[in-house]
Amino acid sequence: MRVLIHGSELAAATAAAALSWVGHRVSWLPHASADWPTLSRSGWLTSEPELMRRLEEGMAHGSLSLMTPGEPDLADEPFDVLWLAVSSDQRQDAAECIEHLMAGLCPGAVLVNNSTFPVGETELLESRLGGCRAVALADLLEEGRAWETFTRPSRWLLGCDDDVAEHQVRELLRALNRRREVFQRMPRRAAELTKLAINGMLATRISYMNDIAGLADILGVDVEYVRQGMGADSRIGYEYLYPGCGFGGPNFSRDLMRLADVQSASGRHSALLDQVLDINEHKKETLFRKLWAHFHGRLEGRTVAIWGAAFKPGTARIDQAPVLTLLRALWAQGVRVRLHDPAAIPAVLAEVGEHPLLEVFRQDPLAACEGADALMLVTEWKAYWNPDWPRLARLLGEKLLLDGRNIYDPAHVAACGMHYRGIGRRADP
Repeated sequence: MRVLIHGSELAAATAAAALSWVGHRVSWLPHASADWPTLSRSGWLTSEPELMRRLEEGMAHGSLSLMTPGEPDLADEPFDVLWLAVSSDQRQDAAECIEHLMAGLCPGAVLVNNSTFPVGETELLESRLGGCRAVALADLLEEGRAWETFTRPSRWLLGCDDDVAEHQVRELLRALNRRREVFQRMPRRAAELTKLAINGMLATRISYMNDIAGLADILGVDVEYVRQGMGADSRIGYEYLYPGCGFGGPNFSRDLMRLADVQSASGRHSALLDQVLDINEHKKETLFRKLWAHFHGRLEGRTVAIWGAAFKPGTARIDQAPVLTLLRALWAQGVRVRLHDPAAIPAVLAEVGEHPLLEVFRQDPLAACEGADALMLVTEWKAYWNPDWPRLARLLGEKLLLDGRNIYDPAHVAACGMHYRGIGRRADP
């Protein structure tokens, strides 16, 4: 098939790489906000496993070609599929772009809306297509595992009201649907709402567990026992029950806000969703509050090492990441920060600039701890899981480790001579 992909999101880049890899002839038109030279230098794309290599491979083999935003050449053979993967705030641009790109579509072409838009938007896009059909394909990519989740999907959530359009989408993705049936078809509006509802449920589980962790702190209970007890209940399970210092990310956070917008536009108000968002924002400050309590509010002039800035391991993005809230709180108290992250330092510097109270590190995590009073673990990169404990204990002046992801054993940290403060967990030497 001839496929035209529009957008500069991770979903667009992954679709371009994967569909060209399985033999489709793909033309990729990035959004005007981020052309290919910009994308090729972006940390979030270059740090995504496999993706850049696959994109370059597709371009080298000729199965993937790049188009220039603002002046796409549609004079060649018409396209069978228009794949739309733009951010929610580019919705109006996308609608206008579709009207222009229609000239390059063949009769009977299908629009695959892989963007997270308001419920009902796919139907509105179809009304601009002059007879072509539109389907909603939920973006279920996991950042840091985008290539794997696209090429070995656990499922495709397809919103489709037309059997012919379903057949075209199945043919488009046939090479990625061989192990077992992964398509789950439902009406378009149902698929659009399901995508938002999934992230709403996951966020609710995280925020509920964080709320329980706060209670465990007050009661002197190790929340790990509670987590394991809850997870062992087959009605609950273990997924997304890990307490932490808050979630972030461009898609997760944006989808929650989109769900809130959908609720509001329908005349409903979700007190539950408001609480989920409030708990998460409050949790982003939890490591700062633990630091404040340990030093009885006397923080000015102290130095803190932070391990991890990305909103999750495997990515260079810091969109709505807890580290941003943490940095602002620390600097407001005159605390110097020595920050290490293997991928996200450029994104941090782009966001906060060369701050006088910030020093950054990209190589040895322990180097960031030299001269620090305490260490805060914010992102659970694998490189942080097993540090040189004796050296770490020597480096931290006040022997304080604040674990925002509960990846360490409190008893082990305490046995190394350090004070441990996790999320609903604690231990002292």
